[in-house]
Amino acid sequence: MDSTFIENIEGLIEKKQDSTLLTLLSEEHPADIAEIISELDLEEATYLFKLLDSDRTSDALLEIDEDDREKILKNLSAQEIAEEIGEMDTDDAADILSELSEVRASEVISEIEDDDHAKDIVDLLRYEEGTAGALMAKELVKVKETWLVPTTVRKMRSQAQEVTRVHSIYVVDKDDRLIGRLSLKDLLVAPADARIADIYIPKVDYVNVHDKDEDVALLMQKYDLEAIPVVDDDHILLGRITIDDIVDLIREEAEKDYQMAAGITEDIDADDSILDKTKARLPWLVLGLVGGFAAASIMGGFEDALTQYPELFYFTPLIAAMAGNVGVQSSAIVVQGLATNNIKGSMWSRMLKEIALSVVNGVVLAILIFLLGSIFQYHSDISMTISISLIIVIIIASLIGTFVPLILDKNGIDPAVATGPFITTSNDIFGIFIFFFVAKLILGF
Repeated sequence: MDSTFIENIEGLIEKKQDSTLLTLLSEEHPADIAEIISELDLEEATYLFKLLDSDRTSDALLEIDEDDREKILKNLSAQEIAEEIGEMDTDDAADILSELSEVRASEVISEIEDDDHAKDIVDLLRYEEGTAGALMAKELVKVKETWLVPTTVRKMRSQAQEVTRVHSIYVVDKDDRLIGRLSLKDLLVAPADARIADIYIPKVDYVNVHDKDEDVALLMQKYDLEAIPVVDDDHILLGRITIDDIVDLIREEAEKDYQMAAGITEDIDADDSILDKTKARLPWLVLGLVGGFAAASIMGGFEDALTQYPELFYFTPLIAAMAGNVGVQSSAIVVQGLATNNIKGSMWSRMLKEIALSVVNGVVLAILIFLLGSIFQYHSDISMTISISLIIVIIIASLIGTFVPLILDKNGIDPAVATGPFITTSNDIFGIFIFFFVAKLILGF
C-alpha cells in the first residue's frame, strides 16, 4: 500500500473511472480497503465508500479509525448506513450505532430492512457498556435436546447462513435454557434416529450477560476458548462472544492503561486536536508541578546542610530518580498481574517479598555507591549517607508501587492510574525527604 498506489486511486477517483476502480479493488481485503480510505481526504473517501458494495465496505468500516469513521458516517444518509449495518453481525452493528447520536441511530434502525436483525441490534444497545451483553453477538447455532439428528442438521444449515463462523453448537432445552454443547463429530457419527439429548456434552463454559467484559476475557484466556455463550439470570441462551471481540477488547484496554500509565487521563490519538491533548495531559502535569514544589520546599528546609555539604545537592537527582524508577517498576508488575489475574498469595507475603527484593537491590547499589565514592574521593560519611538513604528509598518506593495499585483495585479504581506520574511524583517527594533526614542523622547538621 505505497504512495504510488494511493496516488493512482486518487487519480481514478478524480476522473470518476468507476469500473477501473472496482476492478483494481476487487481482490483487496477489507482491512486494505480501510487503509486506502484512511489515506484519502474526506471527499475521496466518501466517494469510494459509496462506490463499493455494502458487503465489502461494511467490513472495511469496522477497520477504519473511529475518528475517520465518524466523518464518513456524517456524509452518508440513514439509508446508506442501514445498508452497511445490514451486512454486519449484530455486535458490530451495535458498536457502530452506539457511536451515533440517539436521533441518528433511530433513523438508521428504522431503515434496516430485516426486522429481526434490527430487533437484535436494539436489544444489544440496551446492555451497559463494559458487560458481556454489550460485547456479545446474537448470531449463533443452537439446537434443542429433543430434536432428531436429521432435523438438527436441517436446522443447523438454516442457522449457519446467518453466522460468519461456527465455533460451537449450543444445546438448549424447550425453554431455550443452555444445557450443553454438541460435538460436530458426535453428530456426524450418530444414527439417524438418535436424539440430541443422547449425544450432547453437558459440560459447557458460559458467562452471564451482566458479567464484566474483562472477566470474560480472563475466562476465555484461561480455557483457551474461541467462543463462549452468554446467558441471562434464568440461564436462557442470549448470544455468544467470539475471540476476535476479546482481542479488540484487550487491545483497547492495553492502549488505555498505557496512556494512563504515561499520565494521560483521556483516550486520545496522535491526530487529535491540541485542546483534546491538553485536557488529557494537563492534570498529571499539574500534579507533577505540585510535586516539584513540594520537593523544592523540602530541599529549602535543608539549605544550611546544602551549604555545608554541597555533595548532597549533586546526589539529590539520583535519589529522586531511583525512587521514581523503582516505584514504576513495582507498580507496572502489579498492574500487569491484576490485568491477567495472576496476583496470588496474601498481602503480607507480597510485602515481605518486596522488602527482601528491595534490600538485595539496595545493598548492591549501595556497594556501587561506596566504590564510586572511593574513586571520586568522597568522604566516607557522605557515601554512607547516600547508601543508607538509597536502601531505605528503594524499600519504601517498591512498597508504594506495589500496594497503591492493589488498594485502588480493591476499591474498584483502575490500578493503571497509580503508575507513571502519580508513583513517580510521590516517590520523588518521599525520596528527597528520606535522603535529607538520613543525612541529618549521620552528618549531624
